[in-house]
Amino acid sequence: MAVIPPDIDDKTLESLGWREMSGGFGFTELAGPWWVRSTDSGRVMGLRLAEQHGNQNVGTVHGGMVMTLADNGLGAAVTHAIDGLHCVTISLQTHFVSAAKVGEFMYCEGEVVRRTNSLVFVRGLILSGDRTVASAEGIWKVIEAR
Repeated sequence: MAVIPPDIDDKTLESLGWREMSGGFGFTELAGPWWVRSTDSGRVMGLRLAEQHGNQNVGTVHGGMVMTLADNGLGAAVTHAIDGLHCVTISLQTHFVSAAKVGEFMYCEGEVVRRTNSLVFVRGLILSGDRTVASAEGIWKVIEAR
């Protein structure tokens, strides 16, 4: 995937195939607004970072928000790999590399490393422009439909 500039505007995002998600649910909706882009390997999740995503260090984004993007971005890759079956995160490790800043566009593209009948192993990078904000890896459990 090409580098998405951290200061990209909504119209340019849309011209690159991104669309703003609507109709979210619960915490995920509160943490947004989310952007999504379909790729051959699944979906890439993105987020325009606003004051609500900040922490006490003025202008920087809370690490929990970075982890939330990691969970959603890697989870999107898992959901694509299991053809929309239900799944839950059972393990998520995040390694912070640099700070994200309020006003930037941050995104995550996950890569499925291995899939068994009940588990999916995935990893990815959380990026802002060409800067790595964090790396993440996790395990998702496939559950039966409700």
